Amino acid sequence: MGQTRKVGEMRGNTGWEYHPYRPAHKMAEANLPFICRLAPNESAIELEWFDKGCPGPHILKWREKGRDRPWCTKSVDEARLCIDGLEKGRNYELCIERKDKSWKSSAIRLARTGSVPGQVINYLHPEDRLYAFSGRALCSPSIVKLPSGSLLVSMDLFASGAPQNLTLLFRSDDRGKTWYYVTDLFPCYWGTLFVHRNRLYMLGCSTEYGDILIGVSDDDGDTWSQPARLFSGSGSSLSAGWGRAPLPMVIKDGRLFASVDYGAWKEGGHAIGVISVPEDADLLDSPNWTCSDLTAYDPSWPGAPRGRSTGLLEGNMVIGKDGRLLDLLRIGLTACDPGYGVAVLLEANPEHPESRPVFHRFIDMPGGSNSKSYILFDSVSNCYFAIGNICVDPSTPGQRNVLALQASQDLYHWKTVRILMDYREEDPAKVGFQYITFLIDEKDIFYVSRTSMNGSGNFHDANYITFHVIENFRKYT
Repeated sequence: MGQTRKVGEMRGNTGWEYHPYRPAHKMAEANLPFICRLAPNESAIELEWFDKGCPGPHILKWREKGRDRPWCTKSVDEARLCIDGLEKGRNYELCIERKDKSWKSSAIRLARTGSVPGQVINYLHPEDRLYAFSGRALCSPSIVKLPSGSLLVSMDLFASGAPQNLTLLFRSDDRGKTWYYVTDLFPCYWGTLFVHRNRLYMLGCSTEYGDILIGVSDDDGDTWSQPARLFSGSGSSLSAGWGRAPLPMVIKDGRLFASVDYGAWKEGGHAIGVISVPEDADLLDSPNWTCSDLTAYDPSWPGAPRGRSTGLLEGNMVIGKDGRLLDLLRIGLTACDPGYGVAVLLEANPEHPESRPVFHRFIDMPGGSNSKSYILFDSVSNCYFAIGNICVDPSTPGQRNVLALQASQDLYHWKTVRILMDYREEDPAKVGFQYITFLIDEKDIFYVSRTSMNGSGNFHDANYITFHVIENFRKYT
């Protein structure tokens, strides 16, 4: 599982996955004990680890961070462990050592105890530097149900100005009750997991504003093909390139469609395009893909909010009840009037996929601006559902500490039907449940959140990726 490297050995890559990925100057760490998953809760810390360099006995060590106390120790041999009986709201440090060889130790990992809603898939303390070569916060979750019935979740590592190029994969075989580490993908950022014709794909970027990549796995995400480069970007925050959050893909008129962003904040914002490929084509053959011309936000569009918008971002491809192929996008409105609650629809042309998406209309949508919403059509109820952040305090239009399920019969008129997370009493600068991705599983919705709380760096730089269930969701229509 994953590409194996011996100390001092460096060979050309044969796939996309690593177990784990370590930069060349840290490659020796891949053959030491490695803690690959943390999941703290109110009074315990779950962890998962492996040691490819030694199958023998190991010792788990932990103690409260910053206190001059001896290490607590426990002999271990199982891959998944739990440290119980910890104090709430405390920072702990922990590691795995080879028995009688303290110099053969994992990196020291950090975790903070505290209550958190949902099931923790993975956690990263803001002071933990294990993945600092990519980022210091967890970002961009994507979820997919595999043909085997298991759930697979991806997440990447973010920090402003960092390389941002590593993605971690985790799987659950019991409908999200327990999770375990699968592998790393490098380079991979802003990735969307999806299943097409019974094969698992990842569509992502090499880094922020980098190349658009796609790869395939035929063993539930354990191993991956080399990624194909579909479109080339700059790979620098200083210059325009490609981006896209984990968002739905749709099939219409024999083609698979996805929304993409092109631009850079430092160049004034982003324009929106639509990439597509024939549904029966080889998705890893780059010439099969087409990208439309790009459309930028125009404040003169009829009904545009007044003021200076930061523009369009992160589009959901959806098919309207009248058969239109639409891209529903968030708008940056924090300096506008209104400052929240508005989204925009662009219309793409499936018969001419290279043509520019055109303005369709603005819509009132509680979660339509300032943060990503995720939208799916449910054929059973004949209704569209979205999960996104809503503003409950006009003085903080960009707040992400209230999360809601929304529904629409026609894509144009939306209603909040259930509040999922309500932390409005918490500081919106410190708490966030954001960048949701979800899937419909029979009568339930499974959703994944980029969650910031319990000592995260801020509301944006999340320390958790959490899993949640909305049971019997159609009753809220």
